[in-house]
Amino acid sequence: MSLQGIRIGYCLCGSFCTFDKSFKAARRLTELGAQLFPVMSYNSAGLSTRFGSSQQNIETLETIAGRPVIKTIVDAEPIGPEKMCDVMVVAPCTANTLAKLALGITDTPVTMAVKSHLRNGLPVVVAISTNDALAGCAKNIGILQNYRNYYFVPYKQDNFEKKPNSIVADFELIPQTVEQALVGKQIQPLIL
Repeated sequence: MSLQGIRIGYCLCGSFCTFDKSFKAARRLTELGAQLFPVMSYNSAGLSTRFGSSQQNIETLETIAGRPVIKTIVDAEPIGPEKMCDVMVVAPCTANTLAKLALGITDTPVTMAVKSHLRNGLPVVVAISTNDALAGCAKNIGILQNYRNYYFVPYKQDNFEKKPNSIVADFELIPQTVEQALVGKQIQPLIL
Protein backbone atom coordinates (compact mmCIF):
# COMPACT_ATOMS: atom_id res chain seq x y z
CA MET A 1 0.00 0.00 0.00
CA SER A 2 1.17 3.51 -0.78
CA LEU A 3 -0.39 6.78 0.26
CA GLN A 4 2.41 8.77 -1.32
CA GLY A 5 1.44 12.42 -1.60
CA ILE A 6 -2.05 11.92 -0.15
CA ARG A 7 -3.00 14.91 2.02
CA ILE A 8 -4.80 13.80 5.16
CA GLY A 9 -6.55 16.03 7.65
CA TYR A 10 -5.88 14.12 10.87
CA CYS A 11 -8.27 15.02 13.68
CA LEU A 12 -8.22 14.03 17.34
CA CYS A 13 -11.18 14.27 19.69
CA GLY A 14 -11.22 13.67 23.44
CA SER A 15 -11.18 9.89 23.79
CA PHE A 16 -7.82 10.19 25.52
CA CYS A 17 -7.42 6.47 26.22
CA THR A 18 -7.00 5.85 22.48
CA PHE A 19 -4.46 8.60 21.79
CA ASP A 20 -1.48 6.23 21.74
CA LYS A 21 -3.24 4.07 19.14
CA SER A 22 -4.09 7.16 17.12
CA PHE A 23 -0.53 8.46 17.23
CA LYS A 24 0.71 5.06 16.05
CA ALA A 25 -1.77 5.14 13.15
CA ALA A 26 -0.72 8.69 12.26
CA ARG A 27 2.93 7.60 12.16
CA ARG A 28 2.00 4.69 9.90
CA LEU A 29 0.21 7.03 7.50
CA THR A 30 3.34 9.18 7.22
CA GLU A 31 5.48 6.07 6.68
CA LEU A 32 3.18 5.25 3.75
CA GLY A 33 3.92 8.67 2.26
CA ALA A 34 0.92 10.71 3.42
CA GLN A 35 1.14 14.35 4.46
CA LEU A 36 -0.79 15.07 7.65
CA PHE A 37 -2.61 18.28 8.52
CA PRO A 38 -3.31 17.85 12.26
CA VAL A 39 -6.48 19.16 13.89
CA MET A 40 -7.50 18.85 17.54
CA SER A 41 -10.82 19.51 19.23
CA TYR A 42 -10.88 22.02 22.06
CA ASN A 43 -10.95 19.21 24.64
CA SER A 44 -8.21 17.11 23.07
CA ALA A 45 -5.93 20.15 22.79
CA GLY A 46 -6.84 21.71 26.12
CA LEU A 47 -7.25 18.96 28.70
CA SER A 48 -4.50 17.12 30.54
CA THR A 49 -5.45 13.63 31.70
CA ARG A 50 -3.82 10.51 33.09
CA PHE A 51 -3.04 9.66 29.45
CA GLY A 52 -0.79 12.69 29.04
CA SER A 53 -0.74 16.44 29.27
CA SER A 54 -2.36 18.59 26.63
CA GLN A 55 1.05 20.02 25.71
CA GLN A 56 2.56 16.53 25.33
CA ASN A 57 -0.30 15.44 23.07
CA ILE A 58 -0.03 18.55 20.91
CA GLU A 59 3.74 18.16 20.62
CA THR A 60 3.44 14.47 19.73
CA LEU A 61 0.96 15.15 16.94
CA GLU A 62 2.97 18.10 15.63
CA THR A 63 6.14 15.98 15.58
CA ILE A 64 4.40 13.21 13.63
CA ALA A 65 2.79 15.63 11.16
CA GLY A 66 5.72 18.00 10.86
CA ARG A 67 3.45 21.03 11.12
CA PRO A 68 1.45 22.92 13.77
CA VAL A 69 -1.86 21.57 15.05
CA ILE A 70 -4.99 23.45 13.96
CA LYS A 71 -6.73 24.29 17.25
CA THR A 72 -9.34 26.91 16.35
CA ILE A 73 -12.47 27.07 14.21
CA VAL A 74 -11.02 30.05 12.34
CA ASP A 75 -7.89 28.10 11.39
CA ALA A 76 -9.90 25.01 10.37
CA GLU A 77 -12.34 26.86 8.08
CA PRO A 78 -9.93 27.27 5.09
CA ILE A 79 -9.42 23.50 4.78
CA GLY A 80 -12.27 23.20 2.27
CA PRO A 81 -11.94 26.43 0.29
CA GLU A 82 -8.20 25.92 -0.08
CA LYS A 83 -8.66 22.21 -0.90
CA MET A 84 -5.98 21.34 1.64
CA CYS A 85 -6.86 17.63 2.05
CA ASP A 86 -7.75 14.61 -0.05
CA VAL A 87 -9.30 12.80 2.90
CA MET A 88 -10.18 13.69 6.49
CA VAL A 89 -9.59 11.20 9.34
CA VAL A 90 -11.21 11.63 12.76
CA ALA A 91 -9.36 9.27 15.12
CA PRO A 92 -10.58 9.02 17.77
CA CYS A 93 -14.09 10.23 17.08
CA THR A 94 -16.08 10.58 20.28
CA ALA A 95 -19.84 10.21 20.63
CA ASN A 96 -20.04 13.96 21.14
CA THR A 97 -18.32 14.73 17.84
CA LEU A 98 -20.19 11.95 16.05
CA ALA A 99 -23.53 13.46 17.16
CA LYS A 100 -22.44 16.92 16.02
CA LEU A 101 -21.42 15.59 12.61
CA ALA A 102 -24.72 13.69 12.26
CA LEU A 103 -26.70 16.84 13.11
CA GLY A 104 -24.57 19.37 11.24
CA ILE A 105 -23.31 21.18 14.33
CA THR A 106 -20.06 23.06 13.78
CA ASP A 107 -18.67 24.35 17.05
CA THR A 108 -15.18 22.85 17.36
CA PRO A 109 -12.07 22.86 15.17
CA VAL A 110 -12.72 19.20 14.25
CA THR A 111 -16.36 19.68 13.24
CA MET A 112 -15.36 22.75 11.22
CA ALA A 113 -12.52 20.84 9.55
CA VAL A 114 -14.91 18.05 8.53
CA LYS A 115 -17.65 20.43 7.39
CA SER A 116 -15.20 22.51 5.38
CA HIS A 117 -13.65 19.41 3.82
CA LEU A 118 -17.03 17.89 2.90
CA ARG A 119 -17.90 20.92 0.76
CA ASN A 120 -15.54 19.38 -1.82
CA GLY A 121 -17.34 16.02 -1.80
CA LEU A 122 -14.29 14.22 -0.42
CA PRO A 123 -14.14 11.29 2.03
CA VAL A 124 -14.19 11.45 5.81
CA VAL A 125 -12.88 8.42 7.73
CA VAL A 126 -14.30 7.94 11.23
CA ALA A 127 -12.53 5.86 13.91
CA ILE A 128 -15.15 5.71 16.62
CA SER A 129 -14.31 5.41 20.31
CA THR A 130 -17.19 5.74 22.76
CA ASN A 131 -18.68 4.00 25.78
CA ASP A 132 -22.27 4.45 24.54
CA ALA A 133 -22.04 3.35 20.90
CA LEU A 134 -24.63 0.62 21.43
CA ALA A 135 -26.90 2.92 23.45
CA GLY A 136 -27.54 6.64 23.01
CA CYS A 137 -24.98 7.04 20.25
CA ALA A 138 -26.21 4.17 18.05
CA LYS A 139 -28.61 6.36 16.08
CA ASN A 140 -25.82 8.78 15.17
CA ILE A 141 -23.59 5.97 13.96
CA GLY A 142 -26.48 4.81 11.79
CA ILE A 143 -27.06 8.31 10.43
CA LEU A 144 -23.41 8.81 9.43
CA GLN A 145 -23.10 5.32 7.96
CA ASN A 146 -25.89 6.31 5.61
CA TYR A 147 -24.43 9.69 4.66
CA ARG A 148 -22.43 10.02 1.49
CA ASN A 149 -18.65 10.46 1.91
CA TYR A 150 -18.44 8.98 5.44
CA TYR A 151 -16.43 5.79 5.90
CA PHE A 152 -15.92 3.94 9.17
CA VAL A 153 -12.82 2.21 10.43
CA PRO A 154 -13.94 -1.32 11.40
CA TYR A 155 -14.95 -1.48 15.06
CA LYS A 156 -15.80 -3.90 17.85
CA GLN A 157 -16.91 -4.03 21.45
CA ASP A 158 -13.82 -3.38 23.54
CA ASN A 159 -15.01 -4.82 26.88
CA PHE A 160 -18.43 -6.43 26.57
CA GLU A 161 -18.53 -7.61 30.20
CA LYS A 162 -17.73 -4.33 31.97
CA LYS A 163 -18.82 -1.87 29.25
CA PRO A 164 -21.42 -3.64 27.10
CA ASN A 165 -22.29 -0.51 25.08
CA SER A 166 -18.69 0.48 24.34
CA ILE A 167 -17.17 0.32 20.85
CA VAL A 168 -13.67 1.17 19.66
CA ALA A 169 -12.34 1.19 16.11
CA ASP A 170 -9.36 -0.95 15.18
CA PHE A 171 -6.87 1.89 14.71
CA GLU A 172 -4.45 -0.43 12.90
CA LEU A 173 -6.96 -0.51 10.03
CA ILE A 174 -6.93 3.27 9.50
CA PRO A 175 -4.51 3.12 6.52
CA GLN A 176 -6.57 0.44 4.76
CA THR A 177 -9.80 2.32 5.48
CA VAL A 178 -8.28 5.50 4.03
CA GLU A 179 -7.10 3.62 0.94
CA GLN A 180 -10.61 2.24 0.33
CA ALA A 181 -12.35 5.55 1.11
CA LEU A 182 -10.21 7.31 -1.49
CA VAL A 183 -11.85 5.10 -4.14
CA GLY A 184 -15.34 5.41 -2.62
CA LYS A 185 -15.49 2.04 -0.86
CA GLN A 186 -16.26 1.10 2.73
CA ILE A 187 -13.71 -1.38 4.04
CA GLN A 188 -15.26 -4.70 5.05
CA PRO A 189 -16.05 -6.30 7.37
CA LEU A 190 -17.19 -3.22 9.22
CA ILE A 191 -17.98 -4.96 12.50
CA LEU A 192 -15.16 -7.14 13.80
